[in-house]
Amino acid sequence: MSTVTTTYKVSGMTCGHCEGAVSEEISRIEGVSAVQAQAASGQVAVTSTGELDDAAVRDAVDEAGYELIGRA
Repeated sequence: MSTVTTTYKVSGMTCGHCEGAVSEEISRIEGVSAVQAQAASGQVAVTSTGELDDAAVRDAVDEAGYELIGRA
């Protein structure tokens, strides 16, 4: 099965705890196999088994307490 990696821009991450909170919430989305958040750049790379619904990613980022700016 092929995977897709999508990079998103997230506002508000400042530290490792922020990265963990965002990663944890996004990893709960069905089909997500890996999440790599980087507070310094504000980018979150999400690997999944197919295209993700941006609204689901936005909801997960909101749940973590941050703001999804959009795809990077």
